[in-house]
Amino acid sequence: MLALAKDSSGRKSGSPAIYPALALALNAGMRDAEIRNLTWLQVDFEKQFLTVGRAKTEAGEGRTIPLNSILLPALLDHARWYTRRFGMTKPEWYLFPFGKSKHLDPTRPMTSLKTVWTNIKEKANITGRWHDNRHTLITELAESGAGDQTIMDIAGHVSRQMLARYSHIRMDAKRKALEAIVKKPEPARQEQPQLTLEEKPTKPQPIQ
Repeated sequence: MLALAKDSSGRKSGSPAIYPALALALNAGMRDAEIRNLTWLQVDFEKQFLTVGRAKTEAGEGRTIPLNSILLPALLDHARWYTRRFGMTKPEWYLFPFGKSKHLDPTRPMTSLKTVWTNIKEKANITGRWHDNRHTLITELAESGAGDQTIMDIAGHVSRQMLARYSHIRMDAKRKALEAIVKKPEPARQEQPQLTLEEKPTKPQPIQ
């Protein structure tokens, strides 16, 4: 889906935001509002992670999410486009500016991703809500065996009902993995060659 969105939208649709935004949803599990309100200050290319929101405590700085091998180049490419468009990337500016086409304001966040997402779905003949991209990542994390705490550290708050669902997914994944071992064919045994009478070793004769 990610490659499809890049090819069918990208610069051609006039919305360079869709690919990096989709990469954030599918590889960081970020919510719509978190993506739209993301600033360059929250992205650390040197250490390869980003910070989302703020924790409830005053000392908190929000949850940190590593940039994987898909998300990192997607954001770097977006930063290059952004620099060509605005001349720089100021820390307080938003990754996804307000406005359309030539009238973009980086000091204000984009108001919605739903319109461009609807256009992408129609062109690619796919279904699904924008929010489903976040659930796709969480489901894949669960299938990989990630625990509840790891999922919440990446995706933020997840309801108990959703965690219960992901626990079920993890159990199915572990069950399939263990069953695959049982069904794995045993390697064929190599039969020992039979020695002929001439090849059989003889006992040493006693010295007279």
